[in-house]
Amino acid sequence: MGRIRKMAKDDLLLQIFAYMLLIAMIIVFLFPIINVISLSFSGRQYVERRDVLLWPLGFNLDSYRMIFEHQYVIGSFFNSVIYTFVGTLYSLTLTVFGAYALAHKRLRFRSLITLLIAFTMLFSGGLIPTFLLVRDLGFLDKMWALIIPLAISPWNLIVMRTVFQQNPDSLEESAKIDGAGYFRILFRIIIPISLPVIATIGLFYTVDKWNDFFNALVYLSTKSKFPLQLIAREILVTFSDQSLNRIVNAADADRMNFTPMTFRAALIVISITPLMLVYPFLQKYFVKGVMIGAIKG
Repeated sequence: MGRIRKMAKDDLLLQIFAYMLLIAMIIVFLFPIINVISLSFSGRQYVERRDVLLWPLGFNLDSYRMIFEHQYVIGSFFNSVIYTFVGTLYSLTLTVFGAYALAHKRLRFRSLITLLIAFTMLFSGGLIPTFLLVRDLGFLDKMWALIIPLAISPWNLIVMRTVFQQNPDSLEESAKIDGAGYFRILFRIIIPISLPVIATIGLFYTVDKWNDFFNALVYLSTKSKFPLQLIAREILVTFSDQSLNRIVNAADADRMNFTPMTFRAALIVISITPLMLVYPFLQKYFVKGVMIGAIKG
């Protein structure tokens, strides 16, 4: 009886420690985000005095107004939406088809193909060969340069293939008896029962496509085609007190209630908001997909 009480006490202490650790992690993760959001809506005098922590002071939207009046921000935002949507759809489609094919034991040289795919996770052709390939394909300064090259993540492909392999063979066999082909089996059976992992992989691709600025920096030269992340990088790197003074001198008096810090904070908020809006809709699938990949992988 005493031993049972001791174990119960130890479990209680472990739970308390776990909850305290989780609360500490939540605070560490959320504080920078809340602070940036508060800065973006705060007045100039409060930001300069460093009074802003978790709540906006001197609420104003001047920083956002100046951002949306920027020559390329709105256009680059819609460019990012297009690149992300088309790129995610394209990458996810190829990953689903590739994983479905590799999950079949009757596929010839399946092990060799999987080994070659895994090999690319460790070694790649490098930037220069990839650039030459993109140039020879005629994709330079086109949206396809951000979508077609490096469309499939080997890790995502292997994870999805592993999940597809766990599906009972009897499902496909019964469907074939009813006259279903591979495409019908994939779209009517495999995809519906694998939605959690597909949604999880889709979320990975979405985050990767939305945050990608390096490929745009390498392959795009026309500024009107730049994604938001590249424009944000350019603004965050080059926006200084001198450029702020030029903007203020050219602006009206009611547009002067912002600083380089609030301007940067507002730009960061705009760049992360779409993903923050998308994630809640995929959260339930994300948790299930991660668990499926961890258990069945």
